[in-house]
Amino acid sequence: MSSFAEKSQILRDCAERHYNCAQAVVIPFAENAGINAETAMKFAAGFGGGMRRGSVCGAVTGGLMALGLYGIDDPATLGEYHRRFKEKHDDLLDCSELLRVGAEAGLPKKPYCDALVRECAALAEEILKEKQKL
Repeated sequence: MSSFAEKSQILRDCAERHYNCAQAVVIPFAENAGINAETAMKFAAGFGGGMRRGSVCGAVTGGLMALGLYGIDDPATLGEYHRRFKEKHDDLLDCSELLRVGAEAGLPKKPYCDALVRECAALAEEILKEKQKL
C-alpha cells in the first residue's frame, strides 16, 4: 500500500473525529505540500458522499484535489485519472452508483468506501510520481 493510502486509512479509522472520503484522501497530500490538516479538512468538507448528494465520489474528488495541489490540472492527466478509476469500477464515478454496486455485491459500506479512499490516494500518488511531482 502506498504511504499516502496508509495515511488516508489512518484518518478513516480515527474514532475521535470523522474524516469524510474526500478529506481522508486529500489531507495527507496537503500536509506533504505544507498545508495543515485543518485547512485541508475545511476545503474538502463539502465533497464527502459525492458532494453530499451522491454525485462524484468524494474519494475521487479528493484525488483530484491532491493532483491540483501539485499543479496537475491538464485535461489529459485528469482524464487519465478518471479513466484508471473507471476501468476498475464499471465506468462509474458517482458515489450513489458505486455504493449501489457495492451493496449488490454484499460489501458493507464503510469498508467499501475505505477501499475506495485507499485506491484514490494510491492512484493520485502514482500519477504524481509519474509526473515527477513527488
